[in-house]
Amino acid sequence: MSVLIFAELDEGALKKSSLEAIYYGSKVAALTGTSTTAIVLGEGNADELAKAGRFGATKVLHASDAQLNEGNAMAYASVVAEAANQEGADVIVLAKSSLADSMAARLAGKLKAGLAANVIELPDVSSGFRVKRSIFTGKAFAFTELTAEKKILAIKKNTITPEETEATATVEAFKPALNDTDFAVKVTNVEKATGDILLPEADLVVSAGRGLKGPENWGIVEDLAKALHAATACSKPVSDLDWRPHHEHVGQTGIKISPNLYIACGISGAIQHLAGVNSSKVIVVINKDPEAPFFKSADYGIVGDVFEVLPRLTKAVQEL
Repeated sequence: MSVLIFAELDEGALKKSSLEAIYYGSKVAALTGTSTTAIVLGEGNADELAKAGRFGATKVLHASDAQLNEGNAMAYASVVAEAANQEGADVIVLAKSSLADSMAARLAGKLKAGLAANVIELPDVSSGFRVKRSIFTGKAFAFTELTAEKKILAIKKNTITPEETEATATVEAFKPALNDTDFAVKVTNVEKATGDILLPEADLVVSAGRGLKGPENWGIVEDLAKALHAATACSKPVSDLDWRPHHEHVGQTGIKISPNLYIACGISGAIQHLAGVNSSKVIVVINKDPEAPFFKSADYGIVGDVFEVLPRLTKAVQEL
């Protein structure tokens, strides 16, 4: 019996959110008195996979078949289900992502497992198996009892702070029985967002809205982001106007993020935008309108013109 963690690769490296999932899974294993195994799909470097041991995995199963390089949710669900059965895993842990979300439901069906998403704390196993979840885009919490023999936990990004050790994990080849029907839908092309720091994995995000007045003024946002080693983002109207690429749009219909720090510049704070960012640990709002709705959700607010505030803030960061 073990806890199995599905860990995603990004260009051959374990994603930050997956390292969080591995650490979380190791803590669940400690609570339930079991071992921790990670499953990785697609081509990757053995030394990189062994890094999972630093975050609590004792073993890594590596299904390195080239067919698994692209995120095919149907095939991934079959492979992870096979690994779960082989390892006798009663708990499967994964970090929420677009791939994991589509795969988790299929996996639950294959294993007849209970599924809890947006998990934010370790389970209470004192009398059953109860987890705390974030619901209503972070505005409330729910306590969910999982009674199925097998349980799938999709943890919310950036809610677990992993502690790294010097341990390493053993890496074992895993050769699943790939079924042609799982590849009935083929991935023909993948266009990935580009940039030094990508939004889904970012700890710090600097975002801006129509208050920047035009794409030609985005340099002051990028300067602050560069100084902070942060990712850049934007509101929906900005991406709709093609001022910024659509993969930078955060909000209800865009990317939902959970960084440690979110700086919103010239964004009024419509509820649709808040739905994508209100899981941020700290929100800083910069707006010249003191009545901007965003200030009600901010941890810190600066009433001022972004064209004056941002250069001064960037200079202060650079001096530090």
